[in-house]
Amino acid sequence: MIDADAIRPFLTQSLLARLPLLDERHETAVRLFNGFREGCPQLVVELFGATAVLTNHADPPEELSEVVTAVQQLLREQFPWLQAVLLKIRNGSDEEKRGVLLWGGPLTTKIREHGVRYALDLTLNQDASFYLDTRHVRRWALDNLAGQEVLNTFAYTGSLGVAAQAAGATRVLQTDLNKRFLNVAKTSYTLNGFAIDRQLFQAGDFWRHMSQLIRAGAQFDCVIVDPPFFAQTAAGTVDLNQGMARLVNKVRPLVRPNGHIIAINNALYVSGADYLAELETLCADGYVAIEQFIPVPEDCTGYRHTQITPPITDPAPFNHSTKIALLKISHKL
Repeated sequence: MIDADAIRPFLTQSLLARLPLLDERHETAVRLFNGFREGCPQLVVELFGATAVLTNHADPPEELSEVVTAVQQLLREQFPWLQAVLLKIRNGSDEEKRGVLLWGGPLTTKIREHGVRYALDLTLNQDASFYLDTRHVRRWALDNLAGQEVLNTFAYTGSLGVAAQAAGATRVLQTDLNKRFLNVAKTSYTLNGFAIDRQLFQAGDFWRHMSQLIRAGAQFDCVIVDPPFFAQTAAGTVDLNQGMARLVNKVRPLVRPNGHIIAINNALYVSGADYLAELETLCADGYVAIEQFIPVPEDCTGYRHTQITPPITDPAPFNHSTKIALLKISHKL
């Protein structure tokens, strides 16, 4: 277990590496410290606008209490414009998992990325309501989805669908099991001046919902599949440790010829080699092709000169345990 004095040089080096990513208006979102790779495996530090979010993964959490105090102090020294510090405790109560305000306030409620505004609810869930590791997916969406019809499954707070809408997609259907998460997506639409069609924000079980869309003959140019690593409902189970192929095959009928599936596997204990092998099995029938891997940003992975410890599971040929593949889909004539 690292102590409070020992973490300071690691954190300082990590903060310096991220300085070029910060903006003068303090509207950006950045991972400041990936402790899993940068010197303290029990701690992640992220910045959302003017709010720092510390996530304590220690078990028991008290083991990291002095470190958390030291990190809060260092952040306030380095970033005098900081307005709030929020602590999330993964092995705490439900309230502690969602977040406890350590200092300041109010919490940031919106950020800007690639010119697009995204709403936040930092205490909505144990995550911060916005995934930094899919930043390059949002960039790809902005560059490629103009004039396209898009289905965003497991949408959470809808950031990938918001990026598609900002790109000029003609239709974006956002689906998630939790209506409260989709309400954040609607707020993002409002921030950007996008019209809200409530029929395009649909809460429901993935398996039943996709079956309904298939029966209705729905077709999309791009389907995004970004599931939690484990989820279970009466209709079916998502378990990324057991494989992604079932999810991809479920949505394949919904993709137009030469359309795409963005398949994201964030299971920490699934190696990159295993995920690639699974994707290659999907490609064996000749109707799925791996077009490219979309990397996770360096602030999320840690930089070459800031990484100290090896990953728990080797993500290669991907660069992070969030393994993102762009698949091109064709169909039998």
